[in-house]
Amino acid sequence: MLILKLILKVILLVRLDNGILSVEINTLGAEMRSVKHYGKDRLWSGDEKFWSGTAPVLFPICGGLKNDKYTYHGREYSVEKHGFARNSEFKVVKQNALSAKFLLESTPETLKQFPWEFKLYITYTLHGSAIDVKYEVFNLSDDNMYMSIGSHEAYACSGGIENYDIIFERRETLFAHDVVGSLIADTVTPIIKDTDTLPLYYRYFEKDALVFKDVKSGYATLRNRITGESVSVDFPGCNYLLLWTKPSAGFICIEPWTGIPPMENAGDDITEKEGITELGPDSVYTISHRLKFE
Repeated sequence: MLILKLILKVILLVRLDNGILSVEINTLGAEMRSVKHYGKDRLWSGDEKFWSGTAPVLFPICGGLKNDKYTYHGREYSVEKHGFARNSEFKVVKQNALSAKFLLESTPETLKQFPWEFKLYITYTLHGSAIDVKYEVFNLSDDNMYMSIGSHEAYACSGGIENYDIIFERRETLFAHDVVGSLIADTVTPIIKDTDTLPLYYRYFEKDALVFKDVKSGYATLRNRITGESVSVDFPGCNYLLLWTKPSAGFICIEPWTGIPPMENAGDDITEKEGITELGPDSVYTISHRLKFE
């Protein structure tokens, strides 16, 4: 007798609402799946035709690695692009109408990929038209931990991204580092010179993301140049900023990262990786960013 088993993936959404913003967060990845500002969708819908994600959290690495591998104390480990947090189930440890706190803890499975015991807390809090996102990483191991964390929120762009500009806090001269597979090339492409405004074009994203290592601004604003509708993203403490979309897709990701994929000629030792954060035993690393909708 053949028994067929249907496995249903349960989606548990945590909802926050302050009358201005309504936010839904999936316990899978502690990922925001919906943001409505006065009832209007402002987050990408997750259309699988282009990209099923909406706002994944990247941990314990940002981007990819050469052959998805790194070494630590001479031992080789394998971890998927952007890390495992985005595909892990979080626990809800605190929740009210305005805030929710999620927890991911190390397991025997994560230790195979990332040899440190940890706790990762992600807290979302509504303040008027703003969402505060706070990351806390606790190193519960006896050794120094080497990690990165980053955000990957995708914002809905009505009519396509070419109706939009990125407005920086300061005037910028920016060169995007070219991307080769999951790695960063030594070559760069000039994007803007001595201006605070970056008009968006799909041609920028024919290969991959725009990867910036030298942004001086502390925040950037995505603004519809026709309607004036905007969202500002601040990124204190993040040394890297990426912009990404798919050709013809109706979203743009503004991604503040604390880490970066390796350069093409870099070694595999995670302790020598560019942008890696070293966290001592029994220590905590905290970083926050804010999304403000207008």
